Amino acid sequence: MIERAEHERLLRLATRASLAIASILIIAKAIAWWLSGSVSLLAGLTDSLLDGVASFINLLAVHYALRPADDDHRFGHGKAEALAGMAQALFIAVSAVLIGTQAVRRLQHPEPLGDAGIGIAVMLLSLALTVALLLLQHKVIRLTGSTAVRADSLHYRSDLLLNASILVALLLAYFGWPQLDAWFGLGIALYILWSAVQIARESTATLMDQELPEDVSEQMMQLACSVPGVLGAHDLRTRVSGSHWFVQLHLELPGDLTLTVAHGLCEQVEAAINSKYPRAEVLVHADPQEVVKK
Repeated sequence: MIERAEHERLLRLATRASLAIASILIIAKAIAWWLSGSVSLLAGLTDSLLDGVASFINLLAVHYALRPADDDHRFGHGKAEALAGMAQALFIAVSAVLIGTQAVRRLQHPEPLGDAGIGIAVMLLSLALTVALLLLQHKVIRLTGSTAVRADSLHYRSDLLLNASILVALLLAYFGWPQLDAWFGLGIALYILWSAVQIARESTATLMDQELPEDVSEQMMQLACSVPGVLGAHDLRTRVSGSHWFVQLHLELPGDLTLTVAHGLCEQVEAAINSKYPRAEVLVHADPQEVVKK
C-alpha cells in the first residue's frame, strides 16, 4: 500500500490535471465552434464546459475527502468522493440534454458548416490531451482506488469517444457530407447520458454502503479461516468510503483461550486480510465456539 503522503499527492495531481485539461479544451473548442458552426463541436464544447465544472467540484471533494478522521467523522470524509461522483453524473446528464436538443434543432433547420479544418485540428488536440489524462488517471486509480477519480475517468473515457466521433463528423463534413454532423451530435448525446447513469449507479452504491463484490468477501473469509487456531468465521460485513474499505467479522475461537491469545489471533486475521487487501480497515470480534454452536 502506498504511503499516505504519496496517496494524497496522486489524488491532487489527478484532479488538478483534469481541471487544467478541461480549461484548455474549453478555449480551443469555443474558438473552433465559433469559426465552424458545427453541432458536433458545440456538443464537445458543452461537454468540456461541464467537465470543467465537474472537475472543479471533484478537486474540492477530493481535498475534503483527504481530511483525516475527526470527532464528528470517525470513519473519515471519504464519501465526499461519491458525492462528487453524483454531481458529475448530474452535470453530464445536463450536457447530454443540451447537446441532443441542439442536434434535433439542426436536423429540423440545416445550416452549412464553416471552417471544418480548424475543428479537425482542435479535435486531434483534444484526443491527445484526453489520452494523456486517462493514462494518468488509470495509474492513480490503480494505486489509490479513488471513487472520485474513477468517476472522472469514466466520463473522460466517454469524452474520448465523443472527440473521436466529432472528428469523424468533421471529416465527413469536410469531404461533402455535412448533414451527418447533427446525427453524430445526437448519437453522442445518448452515449453521454448513458455514461451519466453509470457514474450515478457507482456513486449511489458507495453512498448506500453496498457490500464489496462477493468474491472479495469470500476471499476475506478464507484468509481469516486460514490463520492457525481460528475455527471459523461468520457475519462478515463490508462497505466502502472513498479509497478505504471497512470490514467487520466474527471469529470462532476455542472458549478456553486466554484474552491475550484470542487478541493475538484477531490481530493475525487482520494482518492476513491486509496483506491481500491493504485498503481494508478490519475490525474483528472474537466469539467462543461454544457460544456460536448454541
